[in-house]
Amino acid sequence: MNLLPTPPLPRLILATALTLPLTAVAAITPLDVNISYIGLEPDHGAVLSNILPEPADAGLPGAQLGIDDSNTTGRFLKQKYHLHALSTDDTDQVLPQVLEQYQQGIRLFVLNLPREVLAEVASQLPGDVVLINAGSADDVLRTEQCLPRMLHTLPSRAMLTDALAQWLSSRRWNRWLLLEGNRSEDKAYADALERSAKRMGGHIIERKAWDYDTDLRRTAQKELPPFTQTDEYDVVLVADERGDFGEYVPYNTWYPRPVAGTQGMSPVAWHRVVEAWGAAQLQSRFEKLSGRWMNSRDYASWAGVRTLAEAVTQTRSTDPQVLLTFILSDRFQLGAFKGRKLTYRPWSGQLRQPIPLVHPRALVSQSPQEGFLHPVTDLDTLGFDAVESRCSLQGDL
Repeated sequence: MNLLPTPPLPRLILATALTLPLTAVAAITPLDVNISYIGLEPDHGAVLSNILPEPADAGLPGAQLGIDDSNTTGRFLKQKYHLHALSTDDTDQVLPQVLEQYQQGIRLFVLNLPREVLAEVASQLPGDVVLINAGSADDVLRTEQCLPRMLHTLPSRAMLTDALAQWLSSRRWNRWLLLEGNRSEDKAYADALERSAKRMGGHIIERKAWDYDTDLRRTAQKELPPFTQTDEYDVVLVADERGDFGEYVPYNTWYPRPVAGTQGMSPVAWHRVVEAWGAAQLQSRFEKLSGRWMNSRDYASWAGVRTLAEAVTQTRSTDPQVLLTFILSDRFQLGAFKGRKLTYRPWSGQLRQPIPLVHPRALVSQSPQEGFLHPVTDLDTLGFDAVESRCSLQGDL
């Protein structure tokens, strides 16, 4: 278990804060804002394909950077943000730590946790909190298992696969071979791809499960071509979230076809190749803070902290009810380095956001793709729309 102190304030001064009249600044009531970050990084076991592992602290530096960025402008508004962070590999430590922080008066939580632990935490906390899910992409949290007072900054699997399916549809690559691993999360990703195929006009010619335990570093050229031999396809889609076999699929398929999904060209919340709209500056600040590249869970944690800080700034309140009501209203907007202001879906609490489509060294595209329309916003063409969800977060307030 690592209990980590609040990082020092950054030196950068935002020009917008300097435009406030001195009389207005003097009249502002000082606010101390305490935000909890709880991250769980259990041991995932050995990965068969010898890939770079997920950083052990994925998510935490993003929350720290969010605090730094919030204090940059907060100092001029007499707002001071404090991060109370726990990063652990022990599931049993999560709930006691959350409850202890609640007893200490903390009401704002950014949670980098799997779905089952999120549900346990939400069930044990009283109603005067704001919870932000920055760690679980499970679709069920946005459709059926509607946890009270919980927002989601990490995109759902359906958002990711819809983003990919839109791009494939725009290229007329409509015949898909779908390969999935044998873990529950792989099945969930493959199910999301099947849903996206129905929505975007894709046709899955075959869905095949990889259940071998061979060392593909030695046998990929022998085993993968016959495994991918079937009716002709335009693209191979892989559902292998941990990386047990998917890294070896590119260049080893029966037909010479591109690979996408969890490997190959991938839809992500964030990646180091995203550089436009000021993202390069965000990447630089993150790398200086953490010594590594920002990933999707880092970005989701950063966005969670910045969501809370933006709501505090606009409402001049730390009351959870006031903040959550404002965040779910049409007055809230989050500047998040994705080319447009982001908002939350009032039914599921999901942060609407463009999805980059990347390979390891370049940004290929960003969805939603041109031509996919929606009566409210084209961002709602990604993931579950209001009529597809049983959640009503705004209505439950």
